[in-house]
Amino acid sequence: MTEQLIKKIAEKNNPTVVGLDPTLEMMPEALRRRMFELYGKTPKAVAEMFIEFNTAIMDAVLDIVPAVKPQIAMYERYGLEGIRAYMETTRLAKEKGFVVIGDIKRGDISSTAEAYAAHLGGVDIDGERFDTWNEDIVTIAPYLGSDGITPFCKRLSDENKGIFVLVVTSNPSSSELQCLISDGKPIYEHMGALVEAWGEPYRSISGYSRVGAVVGATHPEQGALLRRLMPHTFFLLPGYGAQGATGKDIRGMFDKDGGGAIVNSSRGIIAAYKKSARFGEDFALAAREAAIIMQKDLYENVFGGRV
Repeated sequence: MTEQLIKKIAEKNNPTVVGLDPTLEMMPEALRRRMFELYGKTPKAVAEMFIEFNTAIMDAVLDIVPAVKPQIAMYERYGLEGIRAYMETTRLAKEKGFVVIGDIKRGDISSTAEAYAAHLGGVDIDGERFDTWNEDIVTIAPYLGSDGITPFCKRLSDENKGIFVLVVTSNPSSSELQCLISDGKPIYEHMGALVEAWGEPYRSISGYSRVGAVVGATHPEQGALLRRLMPHTFFLLPGYGAQGATGKDIRGMFDKDGGGAIVNSSRGIIAAYKKSARFGEDFALAAREAAIIMQKDLYENVFGGRV
């Protein structure tokens, strides 16, 4: 799956993933009003809003963006209807040709991780297999150690899937744990070494493994260090845009050829229409423009202007 992601990035000339993290407050007023009239102020109304909103965003960026990353918590809060919206979003994303990164951040003991790994491997029901989640790659919380990782790794080759393991995250309080010193090194360095080792059996022809790492774009020094320490690990870089990171901040997180990473922006793209009155409620057009601006920023500041 890492090879497919690299290929898609090259095709679009754009290492951007759009985070499909909708909230009710983000929905345009006309869309809210129409769905509330149809379904009442119910979880079903919100689910239908999210599906229509996400579909329009995906259609607007389809020709310029290689991947999307729905955050499952934004949907789960609405129960079964929210999960339905998540699954319909991933189904449509796959149908449209995006690489789908399920931002699920699962991590548990081995027996539970085995069940969570159905996000990648699907589920077998008396000999019939169903890939219910339509995800190519998922994010994993690793702090239960290899017990919580191994069940996912088993699916990487069989299903041509991938994982991104949290190493250093973009949130401000991440340093409370991830930067603590153990045996002379911060915890995130130890985690990076584990991820690089976990990925060794799953390296592809590009040199990168199907076991990737989540490295916050808001931590440029740590990210540059991890790039040197993890030469075979593909990075997912959240924190661009609304969380403050720019193309200049993440330059050192790419490899010497300008590869090895994909950059996530969520609110900065999908809620871009709220930043300028000139778009009105045309959120899809605003999202497309924001994605183009992001692409230009990355190529000016990461790749020296080679668009």
